[in-house]
Amino acid sequence: MKKIVQKFSVPFTYPVCFTHRVFDPSNKTLSSILRPPSAGPARALVVIDAGLDDASKRLTRQIERYFRAHRSRLCLVRKPVTVPGGENAKNGWSEVRGIMTAAGAAHLDRHSYVIAVGGGSVLDMVGFAASLVHRGLRFVRIPTTVLSQNDAGVGVKNGMNAGGAKNFAGTFAPPFAVIDDFDFLKTLPQSEWIGGVAEAFKVAIIKDKPFFTYLCKHAAALRERDQAVMEKVVTKTAALHLRHIASSGDPFELGSARPLDFGHWAAHRLELMSDFTLGHGTAVAIGIALDSTYAMLKKLITPTERDAVIRGLTDCGLPVWSPLLERTGARGEPDVLAGLEQFREHLGGRLCITLPAPLGAKREVHTINLPLMKKAIGLLCPT
Repeated sequence: MKKIVQKFSVPFTYPVCFTHRVFDPSNKTLSSILRPPSAGPARALVVIDAGLDDASKRLTRQIERYFRAHRSRLCLVRKPVTVPGGENAKNGWSEVRGIMTAAGAAHLDRHSYVIAVGGGSVLDMVGFAASLVHRGLRFVRIPTTVLSQNDAGVGVKNGMNAGGAKNFAGTFAPPFAVIDDFDFLKTLPQSEWIGGVAEAFKVAIIKDKPFFTYLCKHAAALRERDQAVMEKVVTKTAALHLRHIASSGDPFELGSARPLDFGHWAAHRLELMSDFTLGHGTAVAIGIALDSTYAMLKKLITPTERDAVIRGLTDCGLPVWSPLLERTGARGEPDVLAGLEQFREHLGGRLCITLPAPLGAKREVHTINLPLMKKAIGLLCPT
């Protein structure tokens, strides 16, 4: 046998910008990021989260006015496209095909841009569609929720739900740029405002104990919508996520370890069990509480550390329990436990669950003691 071993590396670089009023004509953040080709202005298709458009009726007009103000550099190829918000945005192929069709009708090429303005699900779906057209259009994310600004919008993953599984179809495709506009956070409903803080707790618990302490200290301020505190939390959380992606040695997740998915095996299962009526941030908070309780039972963290996690989450207004945890499957076992095998299948290879050990650090485990996990569920149940 003859064999040629091919090996090469491709560096990826993209800016993550933090600003206010991104579509104010005087704000040059977006116009400076979109590079015009050699002939004519940069051509862009803009996609807007419908939930956001409903909350801000002027957004479409603001975007059109922005492109007119910068027409020497930018060209809006058509009126912004509106897509469903929330998890429905990424349930199945319908919206993905719609974005691909719009990109084709506008004759976008690999030097053109797709700009998505919305929450994490919309960014996931539009990014997936953009990655398929011509094997990848230049994709710019403008996240508008806490969760998408501090986590989902700054990474390299895109996807949609299919086959009864979350993110069953998807790609690894780093964005061309990310722009976090903090002004979008001001109009969020309370559930979305606080839900994204779960991802801050997630990364703090396994990576940064001082940040965990900061979150607990400022829990009331976060719950009461202190904008300045939230901006600090979003910036710090995004930085921790970006640092992990860059330094983990596995940005495209070829291995089985997913530290940034701490608490997510249960969260993903709970979302599916609720038919996605349970928000991702809410589900992650419950998953964090469950895995932290299990880690305490395994003596990886102390009862005092576990209690600090529960208190920090609840002080922020995040839940640590759902009646779904009591639902049983066909064999009489807690239905949420089916999420372990679904998680293993999604990761590939053997099961790999991240647990705090101790607070501010992590340990990967490859087996779960099911009786102990059921005990953890029981300990979370409100009396």
